[in-house]
Amino acid sequence: MTLDFDTGSADLWVWSTELPSSITSSSSGKSHAVFDPSKSSTFKNTEGSTWQISYGDGSGASGTVGTDTLILGGISVENQSIELANKLSTEFAQGEGDGLLGLAFGSINTVQPTPVATPVENMSAQQDIPKDAELFTAYLANESGNSFYTFGYIDQDALAGQTPTYTPVDNSQGFWMFDSASASINGKTIKRSGNTAIADTGTTLALIDDSTLEQIYAAIPGAKKSTQQQGWVFPKDTPTDSLPTVSFAVGDKLFEVQKEDLAFQDLGDGTVYGGIQSRGDQQDFDILGDVFLRGIYAIFDQGNTRFGAVQRSASTDAAGGGADKGAKYGKDEL
Repeated sequence: MTLDFDTGSADLWVWSTELPSSITSSSSGKSHAVFDPSKSSTFKNTEGSTWQISYGDGSGASGTVGTDTLILGGISVENQSIELANKLSTEFAQGEGDGLLGLAFGSINTVQPTPVATPVENMSAQQDIPKDAELFTAYLANESGNSFYTFGYIDQDALAGQTPTYTPVDNSQGFWMFDSASASINGKTIKRSGNTAIADTGTTLALIDDSTLEQIYAAIPGAKKSTQQQGWVFPKDTPTDSLPTVSFAVGDKLFEVQKEDLAFQDLGDGTVYGGIQSRGDQQDFDILGDVFLRGIYAIFDQGNTRFGAVQRSASTDAAGGGADKGAKYGKDEL
């Protein structure tokens, strides 16, 4: 099964045979792997447990719970709670992927009456990954690139000879949250006292405060806030080299967003939708999604409750190094 990896949530759920046939047989022409628990000799139903999750974009899913063996990039996680979807929002029913694997902290898992451990928590408890490497990493690339996750080790090729910069994580809200008290636009530092951010692989864009956002787009000729698009746009013919160098702090160190990621989507009207947008008035922390994460090699060190990063260049493409004990993910399966 192909699952989306999401560091902003903590539920592992899958398309299942509990879904109505109207969904599983007509998913907008997209082919899905549907988990059938009756065909797994190791599946056990968890009586009385249910789950229901809603995501920031309004999508959601719900259903029942069981346990099974999860095979993730070569690691076999026994008795992992698997959440079986019997209801899906339209976004998931019409989208790609066979479910979602949450990589945030287990405190925000939605299973009731008792939340369940995440795969990384179980890997650590079962010693599937080394005690001194209770971590996972994310190397995200554009569709044509080589994206991967590792569990239980740091890919040395991805480090490219650099030493990671680490900063403490505040996991009190269940997220990978850290201090991000400054930003930079073309070398000019913007102080953002008290600002925090979360690293979220489940969010496509980078979502930040409006004051910093306005300064970023002020550095792009012709950029404007579009009421129709509900966000910032700029001319499609803007040369990539002329776009501003934008950086956000991870702890005390600034990391650049790759310039090609400043343009997210061609709107077909001579403009592009920007990759950095507003977090909204109700949100008091930045959400640094894929647009930011594609510029770094990200290390989610759960054992030491810290987040690490090294800067990547636009041309970097890690081949992937070996692991003493760990796993590299291409696809995950049950």
